Amino acid sequence: MGRRGWLIGNALWLQAGWWLCVLGAHRPWLLLIVLLGLLLHLCLSPGGELRVLLGIAAAGCLLDSSLGMLGVLRFAQWPLPPWLALLWLVLASGMRHSLAGFARPAWRAVLLGMFGGPLAYQAGARLAGVGLPMGDLETALILAVVWAVVLPLGLCFAARV
Repeated sequence: MGRRGWLIGNALWLQAGWWLCVLGAHRPWLLLIVLLGLLLHLCLSPGGELRVLLGIAAAGCLLDSSLGMLGVLRFAQWPLPPWLALLWLVLASGMRHSLAGFARPAWRAVLLGMFGGPLAYQAGARLAGVGLPMGDLETALILAVVWAVVLPLGLCFAARV
């Protein structure tokens, strides 16, 4: 498979993985498909991929747990539901691949994070039953600021590993 095919496949995986994780909140068997997809991704990816996945997922889980403790998000399970931890691994699997093109210039990653992050959280919250105690608008504004920083940092980390 050529580079372009790999990038397209990775982008499709990110979309499918997002849906499987979010829907897996109520249908846990879907999370097994995510695990298989992540294993396949690791087998097909160049070296250093596991470090990227684990580093970004650990930071992301800490971030979402913190947002939960601060009352921005409300989860049914503490500190995070399993589907959300897996979703961080799915997101990380695109950092060196289909998302890497947003790293430079940095404003691309800032804009993608600022708009894409809150949209993904809002949609995921509705489908997976995550509470937004502060309300939709306030939560979106907080997440816009957070993700304008988080996505560029994640892309920078992935590029250096």
